[in-house]
Amino acid sequence: MIGGARLTIDLEALAANYRLIRDRVGPAQVAGVVKANGYGLGSAEVVRTLAAQGCRHICVAVLGEAEELVGTLGADACRGLDIYVLNGLLPGSEGLCARLGVIPVLNSLGQIQSWSAQAAAMGRRLPAVLQVDTGMSRMGLPEDELALLLDTPALLEGIDLRLLISHLACADEGDDPANAMQWSRFQKVARRFPDVPLALDNSGGAFLRRAHFDLVRAGIALYGGAPHDGANPMRPVIALEAAIAQLRSIPAGAGVGYGLTFRADRPTRIATIPVGYADGLPRSLGNRGAGWIAGVRAPIAGRVSMDSITLDVTDVPEDALYPGAPVELIGPHQTLDQLAADAGTISYEILTQLGRRYQRVLLPAEADALSWNTAP
Repeated sequence: MIGGARLTIDLEALAANYRLIRDRVGPAQVAGVVKANGYGLGSAEVVRTLAAQGCRHICVAVLGEAEELVGTLGADACRGLDIYVLNGLLPGSEGLCARLGVIPVLNSLGQIQSWSAQAAAMGRRLPAVLQVDTGMSRMGLPEDELALLLDTPALLEGIDLRLLISHLACADEGDDPANAMQWSRFQKVARRFPDVPLALDNSGGAFLRRAHFDLVRAGIALYGGAPHDGANPMRPVIALEAAIAQLRSIPAGAGVGYGLTFRADRPTRIATIPVGYADGLPRSLGNRGAGWIAGVRAPIAGRVSMDSITLDVTDVPEDALYPGAPVELIGPHQTLDQLAADAGTISYEILTQLGRRYQRVLLPAEADALSWNTAP
């Protein structure tokens, strides 16, 4: 292992998760959310994999991500994709968005007016998505701006409206009444845009027992994270394995790590692993999380350091303890969601904080960027 840890990314599992969601929500289509560099796994690799499965809708958060993606894949390879910028456009970025050929999500009257002005300046209609706020109070037109837009349809002049969307706040909790409330509000707004395709559901929404409109935006579920409470139907996409760097024996009463927050209550074997919070293991895992060695749970002893953790390996068979011995951090014994729970966070945060020092292994081999693009 380079740097003492290996991150394995199973692209076939990613593809299988896409197919599972696609088959579940059909006839709705599925958009792949690849913001934050494909949730930390590499947006280009993720897009190639999804596109090979027939996915033609891709979501990023900010325009810079779209620019990087088009630059990496190439403009020709992206011609068959609709790439949406979920956070919309900051003032002054409209020209770049139009030149890239990506589609902004318009979240305010100001963004609508600026995009309409860009269309007028270019002398042609420009595609866009309109987002309305149905109760999350984050992105999208609030009620007063929506009312003004509905009273003044000329504000959309020059805009080719491709989708009407909103976003669920509590989809990972299927029984939360907020889901029905937002569904009802969205349907009410949708009636005012009768010819525009609709998108409301995220990963959690894809597993709600109801129809899914025209497009589902799948994020964490694609990457193997649980889309809702309960059993996780998704295949794991990543595995994280480190190696023991050093072993030592300490007497009862000895402290370990910064602040000596761990005190041995017996003669204890300690293994130092060269992975820390700079690599994406949250500091909150100190004295809470664990690694697994030879099928045995080895608790983290003491605080997580920038470049290392220390494990209590007293109960691990001696023949499994040696410098270079493998340590499972995410894998069959400890899922992504379990590690996140131990850290007091969510799988999204673990994924997007994965560090650069891991040796990254893609399974299967990376696909040709152009193999899925049949656009003339």
